[in-house]
Amino acid sequence: MDSISTNSNDNKPSKAKFQYEVCDNNDETVTESSNLDLDEDTSMSDPAPSASASASAAVDGDSMVGGDKTSADYYFDSYSHFGIHEEMLKDVVRTKTYQNVIYKNSFLFKDKVVLDVGAGTGILSLFCAKVGAKHVYAIECSSMADMAQEIVKQNGFSNVITVIKGKVEEIDLPVPQVDIIISEWMGYFLLYENMLDTVLYARDKWLVKDGLVLPDKASLYLTAIEDADYKEDKIEFWNSVYGFDMSCIRKQAMMEPIVDTVDQNQIATNCQLLKTMDISKMTSGDASFTAPFKLVAERDDYIHALVAYFDVSFTKCHKLLGFSTGPKSRGTHWKQTVLYLEDVLTVCQGEAVVGSMTVAPNKKNPRDVDIMLKYSVNGRHCRVSRTQYYRMR
Repeated sequence: MDSISTNSNDNKPSKAKFQYEVCDNNDETVTESSNLDLDEDTSMSDPAPSASASASAAVDGDSMVGGDKTSADYYFDSYSHFGIHEEMLKDVVRTKTYQNVIYKNSFLFKDKVVLDVGAGTGILSLFCAKVGAKHVYAIECSSMADMAQEIVKQNGFSNVITVIKGKVEEIDLPVPQVDIIISEWMGYFLLYENMLDTVLYARDKWLVKDGLVLPDKASLYLTAIEDADYKEDKIEFWNSVYGFDMSCIRKQAMMEPIVDTVDQNQIATNCQLLKTMDISKMTSGDASFTAPFKLVAERDDYIHALVAYFDVSFTKCHKLLGFSTGPKSRGTHWKQTVLYLEDVLTVCQGEAVVGSMTVAPNKKNPRDVDIMLKYSVNGRHCRVSRTQYYRMR
């Protein structure tokens, strides 16, 4: 469900195998600082849950970004263009996993009422209808709903699939309850765009007791990489641009995570589970969290960035199904999320980067994600302690 263009380098290699699953270099250097000015928009000193339990409702007046449109309006508009849907449909890992979940578990869908949240072109609804769902309600807020309606008609499912154009929080379903909610709600860094809140709203309003939410589990992971060349190209570039100091942009660039494909050979540490969410039971506030981490160096190396990725699981299937967006798995359109560090960490094998990550929706625009990263190293060649702030937008 990713509509915003990425700060990516599409020429970087994607990974092959699908798996489910500045401190300078001077010894004894100690630093402790932050890359944040005192700015209300980015401060995470007092992280809070989403400003609204209803993610798809229009955000407040402070988020007006032109004319009479809010950032929420632009969010939905971005999904009106077929190119975004083409990218997602051609993501074989994503789309084939959903297809396998439905086709290989048709007994879950047979004669059931299904709600497709954020239906897009209606592909998930079509899968459900094909395996015998009693009825599918496909909710789509963008103008792609009109195309979905036509697609449903062209494929002969008008009597099974009802496309409803509107926001989940504002529409009325023709039925009081549904048996299954299916949605591809995941954003970059798992939580970007905050569509999870919309799924939870639909769950609480319409899902029958013991009904299914698909997928039902999502986990966020963290690792660390050596990435000197790319950091030089994307970050340090701003220090001198054709002989001019543009370092003010460097500061901004450091605060914006980059969505890109990471070469698994760059990974210098273990991977750490940060957070697992049970979509069938969690509350909206559970998507705001602070999680500790300990990343242990697997070789002598330099660390330039931390990398986040996620897995999703469909645990209610006859056999466990799911996929990973990690750098050791087959590439997806989500790629990975790279958070560059102010420091270059010189680590020896067995030394650890320890710290915590705090994640919360931005207070003014809850579709954005605020991230506070605290990290420290106390090693042979490098000692550092720092807090950095990031905002995905």
